[in-house]
Amino acid sequence: MSDAVRETAVPGTDLDAPVLKCLSTLDRFLPVWIIAAMALGLILGRLIPGLDDALDAVKVGDVSLPIAIGLLLMMYPVLAKVRYSELDRVTGDRKLLGASLALNWLIGPALMFALAWLLLPDLPEYRTGLIIVGLARCIAMVLIWNDLSCGDREAAAVLVAINSVFQILAFAALGWFYLQVLPGWLGLSTTSADFSVWAIVVSVLVFLGIPLLAGFLTRTLGERAKGRAWYESKFLPKIGPIALYGLLFTIVMLFALQGDAITSQPWDVARIALPLLAYFALMFGGSFVLGMRLGLGYAKTATLAFTAAGNNFELAIAVAIGTFGVTSGQALAGVVGPLIEVPVLVGLVYVSLWAARRFFPGDSTVPVGLNEGVPSD
Repeated sequence: MSDAVRETAVPGTDLDAPVLKCLSTLDRFLPVWIIAAMALGLILGRLIPGLDDALDAVKVGDVSLPIAIGLLLMMYPVLAKVRYSELDRVTGDRKLLGASLALNWLIGPALMFALAWLLLPDLPEYRTGLIIVGLARCIAMVLIWNDLSCGDREAAAVLVAINSVFQILAFAALGWFYLQVLPGWLGLSTTSADFSVWAIVVSVLVFLGIPLLAGFLTRTLGERAKGRAWYESKFLPKIGPIALYGLLFTIVMLFALQGDAITSQPWDVARIALPLLAYFALMFGGSFVLGMRLGLGYAKTATLAFTAAGNNFELAIAVAIGTFGVTSGQALAGVVGPLIEVPVLVGLVYVSLWAARRFFPGDSTVPVGLNEGVPSD
């Protein structure tokens, strides 16, 4: 069984049982908790006057402090689970790294650009907001989805780190290309936007740098003091649930902050949701098939798919608000991003686990129990 399942298993559970039955109640009913958190946030944002202003009053960079706290709580336990001594195993995998770079920085932005123009030709503000979402590659929540799907933790850490570097170096240039240069070549309307490179740097340093350093120090010092067996069998199970509590808290705060905007414009939300749904389905499905074709094995294939499909919504929202204003259509498009992404990617976790059983018989990286009863080819 993978480490991800062992650490979230219900005490006393048979480790040879199907993986979903080994998960804790919190993990097993995660879609229910997420839907409840989204609903609670929307209700709070709608019913409590001035709550959005209060939550947004204090910021870390351009991100609300409560959301920043939730993201840090969410990422720390996952990064504390990474075996940093094994990162060289991933950095030497050229097929994985090359595929991830191509998917994240060539295919993903181009696909979102195409879908935005195809499905929102009459709504330029929302279209621009979605293009910005497509440029913001995921460095936070993807670690949660990867962990729940029993993907390769070390691979996820490396790919997230690479995305963070490319985000600093390429975000502004890609924004200029997809909002001004490419539309001009195609005879379409262009959009002027001045992105703050400093805002992108702060986002990466805070939301990746802090939990990454904390996770590395925790594992290094913990293993040195007590050994790996104690660290992984005793310590990690105690801090593991903090990640999901942080996820649920972040969702409540995010939707409380933008609840009024979302609930007051349901038709606009529906229009924005269509290209997002198509994007997540195509990116995840295409990346998963590519991983299978490359022979990466289940764990790395799942990691490749989730890191390609996820987006850095906190950065996209911050950039849209900082560039176009908090009440702009671009900002609303950024806000709708996690409204669609969170439940869709939770669903894709279950799709990934189903695919592990169906398409990876005998794969050593598939969690114990998922391959039971599946004949080999």
